[in-house]
Amino acid sequence: MASRQGGSGDAEPLGPGSTERRTASTTAAASRQADARPRSPPESPARRRARAGRTDRSADYRSVDPPHGGEAAARTPEDPPVRDPSLYALTDHFRERLEQPGRYVSTRTVSDAIREGQLRWNSTDGWRFALVEGGVRFVVVVSDTETNSPVVVTGWTEVADREAALEAPRWDGVDVDTIAVRAALSESAATPIPDRIRPRTVTRPFEVGEHRLETEPGEPFVRCTDCGCRFRSKEGITSRRCRQRSPGR
Repeated sequence: MASRQGGSGDAEPLGPGSTERRTASTTAAASRQADARPRSPPESPARRRARAGRTDRSADYRSVDPPHGGEAAARTPEDPPVRDPSLYALTDHFRERLEQPGRYVSTRTVSDAIREGQLRWNSTDGWRFALVEGGVRFVVVVSDTETNSPVVVTGWTEVADREAALEAPRWDGVDVDTIAVRAALSESAATPIPDRIRPRTVTRPFEVGEHRLETEPGEPFVRCTDCGCRFRSKEGITSRRCRQRSPGR
């Protein structure tokens, strides 16, 4: 799997409030409504709330400083990371992912994964927490040896059990197919995957690079809804800029 690591920068402490399940999220609902296409199947308010959980607390953002000694600087990559979500900050890279349609990661799922998820070491990404909920695996990559505080570097979703995911009230078929297509594209960025795209239905565009992508059953590619370009690999997507089509094209 290609490395998903991101750089460090300004960061937001998860904080105690980010671990709570919110009963309403007008910000998340508005974001999803804006990203939906007219032909997309509607999302119920209950499912939007269930998939939400990200709190936008820009006033609480703080910087991730390089180490200047102390406990964090003394730790080695082999030391298991702490399981207290309130001690972690968010990198700019991960914060951007919270804003992108089709990511399905939130500060709540990050907190749950840190507290309860399986902890494993990966030679590419380092320490990662993984938690399965509703048939979907949430993966959170963390680091605490290069900064003065533990940091959430990045995170993503994978389909752990397709049948369970389709039965879960949290997801619909488009959600499950979006997660499957995005994960397949990321497994080997340079490898075309037409056979893994062909059976999927993605009618709510998700973002990779500069492109907003969707696909229909039988199509061996994902298509940018803005520029019309077709792609069969992640490398093809990220190496091409999005130039929106002129009116009438």
